[in-house]
Amino acid sequence: QLQLVESGGGSVQPGGSLRLSCAASSVSLNDYAIAWYRQAPGKEREEVSCIGGYDDNAIYLESVKDRFTISRDRGGSTVTLQMNGLKAEDTGVYYCQRVYYVDDTHCGPIPATAIWGQGTRVTVSS
Repeated sequence: QLQLVESGGGSVQPGGSLRLSCAASSVSLNDYAIAWYRQAPGKEREEVSCIGGYDDNAIYLESVKDRFTISRDRGGSTVTLQMNGLKAEDTGVYYCQRVYYVDDTHCGPIPATAIWGQGTRVTVSS
């Protein structure tokens, strides 16, 4: 069972930046397709971005394109979500999760047995 830990959240003003990290203890993430999700207060969890496990193909929610960048470090220990130009609507708790695949247009499904971590909170406010 892959257990992931999110970190890097915080409070920033609109236009600010944050860098979120997703890590797994004692396991390389190089072979896993990983997605970032967020849940805003009172809303359902939504998919923000994902990166393929073998080709690093990346998919983004339309509203974060050109502002967020997902990447993985070459050592395979983390998957990062660089968030620039943050807006109030980016506020929420961000989670990372394994997905089965990433193709040209969307992120694949989450395994039924997936365990969600605590997430990391992002607050964008003036």
